[in-house]
Amino acid sequence: MSESKPAGQFFDAAIELLRLVRDEEAAHISAAGEMVADTVTDGGRLFAFGAGHSSLPAQDVVYRAGGLGLMNLLTVPGAVGVDVVPATLGSALERVEGLASAVLENSPARSGDLLVIISLSGRNQLPVEMALTAREMGIKVIGLTSVAYADGTASRHPSGTYLKDHCDLVIDSRIAIGDAELSAEGIDAPFAPASTVVTSAVMQAVMATAAGDLASRGITPPLLRSGNVDGGHEWNRRVFAEYADRIFFRHA
Repeated sequence: MSESKPAGQFFDAAIELLRLVRDEEAAHISAAGEMVADTVTDGGRLFAFGAGHSSLPAQDVVYRAGGLGLMNLLTVPGAVGVDVVPATLGSALERVEGLASAVLENSPARSGDLLVIISLSGRNQLPVEMALTAREMGIKVIGLTSVAYADGTASRHPSGTYLKDHCDLVIDSRIAIGDAELSAEGIDAPFAPASTVVTSAVMQAVMATAAGDLASRGITPPLLRSGNVDGGHEWNRRVFAEYADRIFFRHA
């Protein structure tokens, strides 16, 4: 056990969450990896989406050394990351009706593709509408969310539903409502969020599962190598060329 200091307490909390998700969500992670491998095998394209800080785990599997080169980031202008000014605008955009549909309908995504939607709460208009629209388009949806929010918060979608209600597969991040693992005397608000640690690990576990699944089928996984190792750029150029019709992060 770590010393009773905030840093050690946070590491303990994060490690315990990772163990919980590893053990309790193993079947869902395995199934998600299989869905990714199926999509690659069938010629489909892969997309990941998250708004605000939920975009970080999505970005982490796009154009990533050691990752699948076919994973593309589906972006919603102003809602990815906190680079928009003011940052609060990103939160407001998550509640705008019609935005997700407009983005999807003008994206390269089509029937037969796969979309991973990451949303901690899964309660806002944007992720719910994204999942609804994607499935209407024939796109498979994996939702990575905290199911606890559906039990303890009110949906902000007119239907009263959550992201988890509109997915082909749901992975529960097991993050508590509020996303803050620590509290302490003299600190008025809970602090130390762990959702990024957990959801990023889940995304990498899904990608690793998919790579192993593809290899077991006799298919060479389209993995990228680091550009900072000799031969990395040459390797990646071959992947880009072979899968040019399924990679969109290189297009203007």
